[in-house]
Amino acid sequence: MSYVVLGCRCVVGLVFVASVVGKLRGRESYAGFVAATGRLGPGWVLSRVPAGVMAGGVIAAEATVVVLLVLPGTAWMGFALAGLLAMAFAAAVLAALRRGDRAPCRCFGVSARPVGGVHLVRNVVLAAAAGLGMAGGAAAAGSLEPAGVIVAVVAGAVVGAFVVAADDVAELFRPVVSLDGHHATKGILR
Repeated sequence: MSYVVLGCRCVVGLVFVASVVGKLRGRESYAGFVAATGRLGPGWVLSRVPAGVMAGGVIAAEATVVVLLVLPGTAWMGFALAGLLAMAFAAAVLAALRRGDRAPCRCFGVSARPVGGVHLVRNVVLAAAAGLGMAGGAAAAGSLEPAGVIVAVVAGAVVGAFVVAADDVAELFRPVVSLDGHHATKGILR
């Protein structure tokens, strides 16, 4: 189970590192995230807290997840915070979809893709990885073999990269409409 916990630390840590770096990459990325927070954040919070403050709090919480996951003694706290954040993000996306608001979430900075089911799935997968890591934490005692560490880290990095790129992967499978009105799937006319 120690290898599973290590893999989960890599998945969750990579996703949150990419999120923080993407939002802080430049002025445009940060401004886009603040605007998205103001549009997608819960109204009852935004009526009391400005979007810029809320966006800064989200980034600080995401950075805290990364720090907590790096340290073995606090990894369970990092998993707990990551799970809470992922479920809060999923709730915000679900609320936006119910309102019919398809604003881009700017989850990783400058993406202009509107929120959708992919964002819900991504956050549920992230919460599940955090929960699995937390649940496995109690059983994570013992020494780790180098080969097992390599496999766990690589597997965690691959899954984490897939979670980060979920928007792009989903885009490959979205139907397109040609100029003459026919539906097509990326490169295949029907």
